[in-house]
Amino acid sequence: MRRTASLAALAAALLLVSLANALPHDDHDGMDMNMDHGHGHGDAPADAPKDTGDPADLSYFAYGEHSGMILAHIILMVLSWCFILPVGVMFSVARSRFALPTQFLFLAVNALGVFLGIIYNAQTPDLYENNVHHKIGWIVTWVMVAQVVMGLILWYSGQGRDKYGAAYERAAFLPVSTEAAAEHQHSYPSGAVHEYRWSGDSGQGTERNSSSLQSRPSSPDHYEKPEDDVEEKPALSRGCFHIPVLDQFLANRIPGLVSSRALKILDIVYIIIDRIILPFGFIALVTGGVVYGGIFKGHYIFNGLAHFIKGGIFVWYGLLTLGRWMGCWADFGWAWNVKPPREVVGNWKARIPTGEFTESLVIFLYGASNVFLEHLGGWGGEWSATDLEHVSIAFLFFGGGLCGMFFESKRIRDWLNKTVLRPSNQLETYGQPDPAWQMPNTQNVSLNPMPALVILLLGMMMGSHHQSDMTSTMVHKQWGDLLVGFSLARFATYVLFFIKPPTSYLPSRPPTEILASFCLVAGGLIFMMSTENVIQTLNYYDLDAMFTFTVGMGFTAFVMAWEITTIAIKAWAVKKEQPPQLPPFRFPA
Repeated sequence: MRRTASLAALAAALLLVSLANALPHDDHDGMDMNMDHGHGHGDAPADAPKDTGDPADLSYFAYGEHSGMILAHIILMVLSWCFILPVGVMFSVARSRFALPTQFLFLAVNALGVFLGIIYNAQTPDLYENNVHHKIGWIVTWVMVAQVVMGLILWYSGQGRDKYGAAYERAAFLPVSTEAAAEHQHSYPSGAVHEYRWSGDSGQGTERNSSSLQSRPSSPDHYEKPEDDVEEKPALSRGCFHIPVLDQFLANRIPGLVSSRALKILDIVYIIIDRIILPFGFIALVTGGVVYGGIFKGHYIFNGLAHFIKGGIFVWYGLLTLGRWMGCWADFGWAWNVKPPREVVGNWKARIPTGEFTESLVIFLYGASNVFLEHLGGWGGEWSATDLEHVSIAFLFFGGGLCGMFFESKRIRDWLNKTVLRPSNQLETYGQPDPAWQMPNTQNVSLNPMPALVILLLGMMMGSHHQSDMTSTMVHKQWGDLLVGFSLARFATYVLFFIKPPTSYLPSRPPTEILASFCLVAGGLIFMMSTENVIQTLNYYDLDAMFTFTVGMGFTAFVMAWEITTIAIKAWAVKKEQPPQLPPFRFPA
């Protein structure tokens, strides 16, 4: 359910792009996949904001007063949303005792940044009327405040002890029989996998009522903690603030204020916020940059929305791909690993489709919606060649996504296996199953090239898409080539797994997927920088297309390094909350 919420958010973003296509504008300039037909980058539309020729005019970037305060606001917001909050989310996903303190630190730094922003707004004229950054910023800030309050309620209601820290002490005293321990050890592949717990990204083994927190079948020779040592569980009585009076007050008052059903609802909402808050923070930061630079005013809003929304989706696609490579969603079988059986991951996780099916579904939803929305801006008028070109791209996404979902259907695969060649009655040779009639290992792993093929064709089209401005043409070619690079890297992954399919429940981590994620993140960033206003700004300051390329590559490398660091922090937190490995106990003979 938790990863499904993230996928739903991604699909909703794509639908938002599609709905934006319905807005009336000339020649579909802003919101189509090609985005730059109609007037070129050098021709400003009639309703563009009037200025003196400098694209930085009428912007906070060019406004010289109180620049130190706005820079401090920017630094604090980047520090809180890009560095502190991701660590807090990882701690929260890992059910770590450090989650709430980190979230309080985020609120403090974010509050200081908001305070400086309010002062700056009061001392400067309104240079971007009715900007959306203020609204989104306040929404995400209050969402985080609400999540921290929910975390405190869950903590002091008793359920927070399962969520943060007390699972360590509680699991350490579970009775475990030696027979059950031996059976548990041999139920996993070779390599002592019994010491692993599935990634906290999907909460495996850490949520309440999970099988890993329940008492295993006991026998007369089970191990129990002596009663006189029970008081050695300090986390059960430890408060969040480490202030005895405050902790005791909250522990006495909060449990009686919230019912058990309300606690379950709060827990679900808390989990959902964990999964969606970082993309919303990304939106808040990006809109802040738009307002600070004074871009996307007037008719430019359509072109800007198209580039930033679609480019941002590719950025997050790359970040999710890197997360898959590191082992996130291994319990879904998304880490290029063998999907664990239902007995290991549970019923609902066993029903989760493959990662390639999910990619194909998102592509299909985009194409299906855009097929019917490409001409809404000129509803009632004639269809132009540009309209037909854009609809053809939508059909590519529609058909490609549909093919990808069909390829991932196990039912269709079983039908084809039974109709291609009917097995004979001689299924056994010398008392053993005939291996010639068994399903090949390559059918146990998803080798679906359709998502990569669709993006490959999109990259080729964008790389060869002519613009009226040379800088714009070169920038479009940069991100088009990067999307092609992603597709080639993904094809190489499938070749590797066709030669030697994975056999382990643990992530296989193909090196080609590192290249794939890098190309997606970098391509998405340069996609965002290829918008019309940004190109005009580059031309004004005598910057060429190499500026976007070098900035995009350097920023991508840093972002990937930071993502690896945060996921490693989450893995450390999960390990720290795990109970110690107790040796099997046997009564003396």
